[in-house]
Amino acid sequence: MFTRQGPTLGELTVQALSSVERGYDLLAPKFDHTPFRTPAIVLDATADALAGHGPFTDGLDVCCGTGAGLTVVETLCPGRATGVDFSAGMLARAREAHPGATWVRADARALPFAGAFDLAVSFGALGHFLPADRPALFAGVFRALRPGGLFAFPIEAPPPVASGWYWFTRGFDLTMRVRNAVWRPPFVMYYRTSALPAVRADLSAAGFTPTSVELTAAGEYRPGSPRCLLVLARKP
Repeated sequence: MFTRQGPTLGELTVQALSSVERGYDLLAPKFDHTPFRTPAIVLDATADALAGHGPFTDGLDVCCGTGAGLTVVETLCPGRATGVDFSAGMLARAREAHPGATWVRADARALPFAGAFDLAVSFGALGHFLPADRPALFAGVFRALRPGGLFAFPIEAPPPVASGWYWFTRGFDLTMRVRNAVWRPPFVMYYRTSALPAVRADLSAAGFTPTSVELTAAGEYRPGSPRCLLVLARKP
């Protein structure tokens, strides 16, 4: 599916009927050949937008998957680059792609770091956390940062109602809710549970000072309507 190197429909079905951790362990060998991997255009736009918010020394990629976001960390942080994920399969692929980085297997809701990083980033992971889980996630990132540190992650802007993507995300989330109502273990992945006002409120409650900027370089739905915003959450 998607490419000859990507997963088959049957493999994706098995993944979707597994837990999040097991599903990504199964998908890991072919994950980089799917559209689920954060596109280079988003990574590059994020790195460019963050260049003026440093300097940074040590960086952390939260829910790093196969390590796509490590390119941003390594570009901006001359010191230690660390990735954390709870899927052993994804971490194994990340180690192959970035042998010089440090890799930690852990649940992002209980990050094992304290005052260790100047920059934390995350790409495409927020949909794996229910709103009730965000406070623990953000509190852990807050602990992991040094004073003055920055937590940055792109978040999709609401698509136009007339667009196919709007209806795809609504349909996907509905399908996932039905799947999780009738099947165990749950697979948490939703597109429409991370509205920017709610995310900013949770960041503020964790102690951050959140702002956001438009990532126009990552593409637009139409002229003047960017597809992505970059959330910038500063630790005092």
